Amino acid sequence: MDTSVNTPAAASQRRGRGGRERILAAAARLFATQGIGATGMEQVAEEAPVSKRTLYAHFRTKNDLVIAHLRGLARSGATLEGVLTRDDIPPRERIRRLFDQPAADATPVRGCPFIDAAAEFPDPESAVHSYAREQKLRMVHLIVAVLTELGCRDPLPLAEQLATLADGAASRAMVLDEVDYGRHARAAAEILLDHALPEETGKAEHLARG
Repeated sequence: MDTSVNTPAAASQRRGRGGRERILAAAARLFATQGIGATGMEQVAEEAPVSKRTLYAHFRTKNDLVIAHLRGLARSGATLEGVLTRDDIPPRERIRRLFDQPAADATPVRGCPFIDAAAEFPDPESAVHSYAREQKLRMVHLIVAVLTELGCRDPLPLAEQLATLADGAASRAMVLDEVDYGRHARAAAEILLDHALPEETGKAEHLARG
């Protein structure tokens, strides 16, 4: 049975342009509020609203839809690692902001969407899990680039430690529904940075912090 909305306004939307964008927006809302696994394709079509034919024309499978959703998040910069590529923020401050919630006004608090997706698709060989893994590896590479900019001589081990702190803080913030939980991980990150960075860089950073 077709459960698509059948009001005149919904029918007009289904005939109009922007179907793909409406589908992705609807999926993002539903995935955030009830999880990926609990969200069915027919529910996404109804929420968009689009016909099921339109939905499957854009996304042949739910996996396709989930990956498109995650790619959109990665491009938007609205994830933990999004701050790492911002040239308008000093490098050490970019590291500090890894421990802020990307959507500070989210209710309830949400964790990392890539970790959430990997948890809902636990098979390491699945397309969704593989994409989530790629993004987590990319996060480490971005941190390495920032640490290199700061003069760190051995950035990879420190980058892994900082990524672990950031991911762990995001997960605990979600579980505890505490938006500022990242302050605990940020304090640990400051100690790691102070020990790893050249003394001149550390002094300059402390002066900049006042």
